[in-house]
Amino acid sequence: MANEAVCIEAPRIIKNRIVAEATNIPKGTILYFSGDNTASATSAADQSFAGITIEEFKGGEGLTNVSAAMDGVWDIVATAAANVLGEAVAIGGANLIVSADAADILNGAFIGYLQETQDASERCRVALRGY
Repeated sequence: MANEAVCIEAPRIIKNRIVAEATNIPKGTILYFSGDNTASATSAADQSFAGITIEEFKGGEGLTNVSAAMDGVWDIVATAAANVLGEAVAIGGANLIVSADAADILNGAFIGYLQETQDASERCRVALRGY
């Protein structure tokens, strides 16, 4: 995977998520809900936010749980569109963010707010929503 999020300010809200046992998930991967408390790495826009991994998950070790941050401040890469300071952002693809719209809030894809202006395909500070 590429474009993993980088933690800038440590999270305080950590959730346990169930993941596929055989799948490798790098630290900093944005997760989405693929089932009941079950998460997978994001792969498309409009997926429901389940957190950002705070540890590497090595598949094939017989484990099925990973810790995911729900808050904190993270450097996250934008899609091909620019975003502005204070804007709400949502999952925009595999470890990517995009400007949030009303549908993103309803489907759970909204992840937080920008803390700086962001050019297309650039990393930017995002304060996660915290829930």
